Amino acid sequence: MARRDAALRAMRDHDISQRRGCALVGVDPKTVRRERSADNPDIRKEMGEIAEKWRRFGYRRIGILLGREGITMNHKKLYRLYREEGLSVRAGGATAATSRSRPGRSSAS
Repeated sequence: MARRDAALRAMRDHDISQRRGCALVGVDPKTVRRERSADNPDIRKEMGEIAEKWRRFGYRRIGILLGREGITMNHKKLYRLYREEGLSVRAGGATAATSRSRPGRSSAS
């Protein structure tokens, strides 16, 4: 996204062609021509509601639940939105190891 913006800025500020601006920045011209679709705020809201209700669900499970509601999208976009919304599941804490011996086993070898 940053290189695309840099190419557009070079084209605008220095009055150069799209081909030259893209070559200067090192980005494919098709990337510059393509208009990025806006992220639907309704999807973000729905993802947030599901993640709030089911805190332990990851992006895959949330994607399945969104699909059941008729909202389908590419898994890469789903993961990007999931990260941008800060919905990632936190890893569980480490459990403390106990020092007592197991029943039925002797500690001497």
